[in-house]
Amino acid sequence: MTDPVISADGTPIEYLTVGHGPHVIVVPGALAVAGDFAAFAGLLAGRHTVHIVQRRGRGGSGPQGHHYGIARECEDVEAVRAKTGARLIFGHSFGGLVALRAACGNPAYDAVAVYEPGVSVDGSIPSDWIERARREVAEGADLAAFLTFIRGINPERTGRVPRWYLKLVLRFAIPRAEMRWKLALMPQTIGEHAEVARLDRHLADYRDIDAPTLIMRGRGRFAALGRLAETIPRAETATFPALDHFAPEKKPADLADTVLGFFATHIRTGAPIEE
Repeated sequence: MTDPVISADGTPIEYLTVGHGPHVIVVPGALAVAGDFAAFAGLLAGRHTVHIVQRRGRGGSGPQGHHYGIARECEDVEAVRAKTGARLIFGHSFGGLVALRAACGNPAYDAVAVYEPGVSVDGSIPSDWIERARREVAEGADLAAFLTFIRGINPERTGRVPRWYLKLVLRFAIPRAEMRWKLALMPQTIGEHAEVARLDRHLADYRDIDAPTLIMRGRGRFAALGRLAETIPRAETATFPALDHFAPEKKPADLADTVLGFFATHIRTGAPIEE
């Protein structure tokens, strides 16, 4: 990690930097830390200096704080952008929502790329699980909260799986060390999804993104992304039918060339190459 920047509210924000070339900010999603995007960043690093934000509540960055909200996340990204001079940004899942909000009305960006951003429209991302999960975290039942999250966020699939069976499956599907830090991130995840729900009726805000924007999706059902693409004035879309929601972390090579090509097309001539 580099030395942290200080966000507008005084919170220190770490970021991991690799590579050489025009600067790119990478914003991880919920239940993720900066290190989860090291492989993706490495694939961009041959052409770009990549800065992976360690979002609030993770690693050496400060806590979400009592006044947490999407505005704080955008201030954190802006602090990294101001320090590095980055004019390109990539975000995944909740990090995609942050990237889009950071670009709203902000002329500093040449291009924005997101993979399955956490933009909810008319309840497309369920939020009725949040209060139960919040109670479970308050009781110290982080695993119960994680099960509530998994079942609640995808009611048509995992939501139909009995909790006892889902718990058994997760024991074999997720390595123990990874499960420990996912559970540790449940309080942050709940706060982040509360923001997703709060912004559900703010689709029109994305008309204020002036930069060319690439909206990528895998095989999942993200119905709101079509409406998002119709709203952003200079939006492009790309679909990867073989990939799931966690492709930027698990199969980054399948996305990297598309992101590199998009950035190469849209970066402004004369933009800064390095610090």
